[in-house]
Amino acid sequence: MTTFDALEQYYDGVPRPGARTEDFGPLTLFVREGAGWPFYARPTRGWSGPAATAEDVDRVRARQRELGVPEAFEWVAETTPALRTAVEASGIRVHDHPLMVLDPGAPAPAPHPSVRVLAADDPLLSAALAVPHVAFAAPGTAVGEAGPAELAKEIEARLGDGHAESVAARILAGRTVLAGAVAEGTVLCSGLHNPLDGVTEVAAVGTLPSARRRGLGLAVTAALVADARGRGVETVFLSADNEDVARLYARLGFRRTATALIAEAE
Repeated sequence: MTTFDALEQYYDGVPRPGARTEDFGPLTLFVREGAGWPFYARPTRGWSGPAATAEDVDRVRARQRELGVPEAFEWVAETTPALRTAVEASGIRVHDHPLMVLDPGAPAPAPHPSVRVLAADDPLLSAALAVPHVAFAAPGTAVGEAGPAELAKEIEARLGDGHAESVAARILAGRTVLAGAVAEGTVLCSGLHNPLDGVTEVAAVGTLPSARRRGLGLAVTAALVADARGRGVETVFLSADNEDVARLYARLGFRRTATALIAEAE
């Protein structure tokens, strides 16, 4: 199996335990069931019919609006090159992100003293899940103002939404691994990976803006990589936000392999 085949199998399989699928021919819509980040539509795995058209994309978008979920699409440019034209013709802007795969021979970095993998019953689980929401609300790598106070508000806003319980169940089942950088009882950075059949994606790595430029994002990523390797995962990959971030991940041994495309109606 090629790397691209392994990635497509992963992209198709990893949402399924927490989602139902709806068939739109060349496109499959994943609809999350329960709390958590909403899913998206992506190319149907193994599809051998005509390439998706703007009309196919429009049908999916209409269904997403009906469901009240984001009009979002994700795919790999090199695997499904024609989809970009269809999505753009439907009126959605497409964003390019370096898709990077870890070099199997990359040396393991030294563990960071403040980073740990969180257990399902860790009292900081909810905080670790809230950190990316604060981080992604202020994109970029520059130091910002949002910090522990904003994190506390985010945690409070998400109490009772069921997300922490859902992730805890995934941790117990071995489907999610969550790591965080903790200082004085506050989670400053967090991220996760979701192993499936020898492949995993490092995702949702975010640092509180006030704690940026300390190397915490790389430290959390390194801890997730170490965990994945310890589980015997053969292919570890991620999508970097931009070329500058990709250069940071290259320090850990990630190499650009393809381009991840993400489109979401504004």
